[in-house]
Amino acid sequence: MLMTMILQAAAGAAIGKFGAAIGAGVAAIAAAFGIGKIGKAALEAGARQPEYTSKYQMTAIIIAALVEGACLFAIVVCLLGIIG
Repeated sequence: MLMTMILQAAAGAAIGKFGAAIGAGVAAIAAAFGIGKIGKAALEAGARQPEYTSKYQMTAIIIAALVEGACLFAIVVCLLGIIG
């Protein structure tokens, strides 16, 4: 009885760590996808109105930095889940 409880607790901890690692990977992939869409939109907007290209670039850089910050936060939370 005690052995089954110990094995179940160990398996639960391993599944939790695996889930946290998968979560960190998904966060990184989602951020890469989002930043790619931001870059695509900025390029298309600059092609349509070349006189405003610098404004589009600055906006894209700011938004990409915010997305990257959110991704970094998500990865840190997932890694804390692995450690804890």
